[in-house]
Amino acid sequence: MSTDTPQHDTRTPSPPFGYSRLCTYSREQQIHIVAEFHSHKIRPSRIAYRVGIDIAFIEELIAGEREPDRFLQLVKYYRKGRYRDRLRESSRSKGVERYELQQQIEREFVQETDI
Repeated sequence: MSTDTPQHDTRTPSPPFGYSRLCTYSREQQIHIVAEFHSHKIRPSRIAYRVGIDIAFIEELIAGEREPDRFLQLVKYYRKGRYRDRLRESSRSKGVERYELQQQIEREFVQETDI
């Protein structure tokens, strides 16, 4: 991609007024929030709606256009936390159901981290 040629960005800056709320978070907090929501497989439009973060910024983070290494590290951190939480909750189940649930959680975690 050449830096000499300006590219037209087709993403919308944020959802229409009244669709989302005003974002009161710092840029640092926004990056952490997007990483956490993304690790829980929440769509960018839903993140923008729930916390008011600019959807273009969310899409740039997810696409790796802004702070790619740092964002990936945060996503990995939050995925590990989600994995631990899900395993802890699976301990409520008993026997075969518990084993199968833990195997499913393990497979999903491995699949998410291989991406």
